[in-house]
Amino acid sequence: MTIVLLLAVIALSVALARLQRRVVALEARLAAPTPPIALPEAAAPAVPEAVRPRIAPPRPRLPRSTIPSIDFETLVGSRLPVWIGGLALVVGGIFLVRLSIEAGWLTPAIRTAFAAAFALALLIGSEAARRLPATHDDPRIAQVLAGAGIASAYATLYLAAALYHLVDPLAGFAIMLAITALGLFLALRHGPPTAVMALVGGFAAPLVAGYDAAGIGALLVYLGLFVAALLSLAIVRGWAWLAMSALVAAFGWAGLLIALVPPDRLAGIGAFLVTLAIGGSLAAPRAAIERRWLRAAPLLAALVQMLAIAPMLDFSAMAWGFYLTLSAAALFLAWRDAALLPAAITAAILVTLLTAAGMVQDDGNATESMVPLAMLIFAGAGAGLSRRSAGWARVALIGSIGPLLATQLCTPWIARPALWLLLALAGAALAWRHRDRSGAGDAGLVGGIATVALAVGILLAIHLPAPWLALAPLAAGGVLLATLRLDPVAIGRLAALPWLLLILAASEPIAQIGVALGKSLGFDVFPYAYLPRAADAATLILLPGIAILTAAWRAPALFASFRRVIVPIEIVLTVLGTYVLLKQPFAIATLPAFEANGFIERVLLTDLALLVGAVLWQRHRRLATAFLTLGLARLTWYDLLGLNPVWITQAVGPLPLLNAATLHLGFAAALVWRLSDFPRRSLIAALLTLAATLATIRQLAHGTLLTGPVSTPENWGYSAAMLGLAIVWLWRGLSVGSADLRRFGLALLTLTTLKVFLIDAAALAGVLRILSFMGLGAALIAIGWAYRKFLVAAPAHSPTPPLTQVS
Repeated sequence: MTIVLLLAVIALSVALARLQRRVVALEARLAAPTPPIALPEAAAPAVPEAVRPRIAPPRPRLPRSTIPSIDFETLVGSRLPVWIGGLALVVGGIFLVRLSIEAGWLTPAIRTAFAAAFALALLIGSEAARRLPATHDDPRIAQVLAGAGIASAYATLYLAAALYHLVDPLAGFAIMLAITALGLFLALRHGPPTAVMALVGGFAAPLVAGYDAAGIGALLVYLGLFVAALLSLAIVRGWAWLAMSALVAAFGWAGLLIALVPPDRLAGIGAFLVTLAIGGSLAAPRAAIERRWLRAAPLLAALVQMLAIAPMLDFSAMAWGFYLTLSAAALFLAWRDAALLPAAITAAILVTLLTAAGMVQDDGNATESMVPLAMLIFAGAGAGLSRRSAGWARVALIGSIGPLLATQLCTPWIARPALWLLLALAGAALAWRHRDRSGAGDAGLVGGIATVALAVGILLAIHLPAPWLALAPLAAGGVLLATLRLDPVAIGRLAALPWLLLILAASEPIAQIGVALGKSLGFDVFPYAYLPRAADAATLILLPGIAILTAAWRAPALFASFRRVIVPIEIVLTVLGTYVLLKQPFAIATLPAFEANGFIERVLLTDLALLVGAVLWQRHRRLATAFLTLGLARLTWYDLLGLNPVWITQAVGPLPLLNAATLHLGFAAALVWRLSDFPRRSLIAALLTLAATLATIRQLAHGTLLTGPVSTPENWGYSAAMLGLAIVWLWRGLSVGSADLRRFGLALLTLTTLKVFLIDAAALAGVLRILSFMGLGAALIAIGWAYRKFLVAAPAHSPTPPLTQVS
């Protein structure tokens, strides 16, 4: 295979050389001067010699200095292989050094001492560079030496504490604090390069010394003080990048601790998140962070992580207390700074998710008792500030309606008249504050009326029979409309209330479908067992969905501005109802049925989504894109990742070229290729073709069941197929001028080269492994050298653009 690969490189270089010669010849012909066309003297205007204008020769333009741009093709085709090749040569040298270390020539203590001395020498050198006459004018020398010294100091700590255990954890933690303090001092002294080293080393240091060496409390105190120091440095220097990097790293540490520590130690992390979010939001504008979403990012990150902590704390009063405290902080900070209003809206949205998750757990936790408090916090703050902007009205509406609807949807058989009465009062208060704004676009007035109508309608519906459910909110809304004299557009918006009641009536089958989809996304092979009955899906979801979509299509004014939300939701629900019916023929609920028909059923559903998208492509581009994305996502998530028949036993068919896997992937590739203006269609089709080819080789080796180990001939068959496809797609990209295909061919050629040397030669060891890395480096450098012939820039006088710009 190595010989074949090298021959392919040579053939590629010859073909590229020929193509380059043709391009140069064409450019020379185009650049040749054209003989002037002689005009008859009668046609030339007679201009007296004395008045003939004198035309000054054009002034030569000075060349503009531009920064050379590196596109993907230049990177992968010529530079990346050379870089990886050089790295492979370095790795080969590292293996040689490792052999010498394993021989026992240097003891751990001597290695650590050498590393510490090297770090100290770098730090001393940085200070000397600031004072020596030859280097004090160039601050980069001192910056690089100081940064390298800090990095070497952290590496020395790693050698001493983690690798060789020469330092106990507490001493390692103390050394880490000293190195971090020194790094911050040097960052203030030398500038950004040293600050980067201090940032990376300071956040990596707890991993070196052991994150729980001194306890989680001490670690959180260290992280808090370190972030405070970095934020102070960012404020003093105006380094927005440092502030954002420090906050990202701190939230990353919080996420790591949430995943690692037991639930009984999460209280400190919750307090740390609240403090970090408030401090980061206050420091962001002072650290020259201008973008609104970046200034709100600390609050948003803390809210999301607090949402992850809540189930680990069993949705207790402590978990809710942390979240509501953080939400109140978000509301307060948004009151002070309008740029943080998105964080307040996000807190109102996430409290709905928190409520739904707590109600689904249903183990007597504190969720239902906390819902009224959450409603009061968001409704009070949102309504009180709603006249400032529509965003605050949305905070009031989302934060009051969302938790109560989530509570009702998760336990629909329980009536909560007190909560719905509270919601009606909140909506009435919001509408009353906006009573002088009768325009259709006022979110406070229309939203408050809709809230009152919804709450009153559901209160009435508790005591009304089912056929009259839709009349209850209409009656309440009609009285309020007559009282407040809203215009027809607002009336159209209130038409969404009967639709919302239909959703509530179908909440149980919708929830069942949601559970089935969640199980399916987690690669459960029996999602059919969780689906609702086909009759319920048809009568409560599919048929109402078709009727609502038809009505919305025939009456464009229906639902007014809510149309942008209701119509997509109904399309999704209609697709889900159809999905339930399509799962009925196979009814896979046992392992033998899944092994026999699981892959076939999945292929049919995925290909149906792709086919619907292709049919709708010319008329309904957005809807077609949604179906095509759904089909490609299903293919990637299930067939290539979680439920791949290579590691999950499923029958694909007995014939080598007509098995379900090859037909499925080939059909998807051909369908995408035919959509001329589909984004990245060439790249997607090439990837699907590669997957189909590899599936065929697997089926040839194993038959209808693709599970089992990879044999040596099969492994080399993959390499040969990848090499052949790389050359074919590279040739196709060169012939039709497709940059995507050229890039795919280059990437696949590089990947094949890496596979040959890193996987196919994995059985090698010792000197042979070193030689394989040396060969890998030589081959990759050869690929970069050959393709660079293709990427040579055209002469400056050529009017034709370089071939690399053709897409």
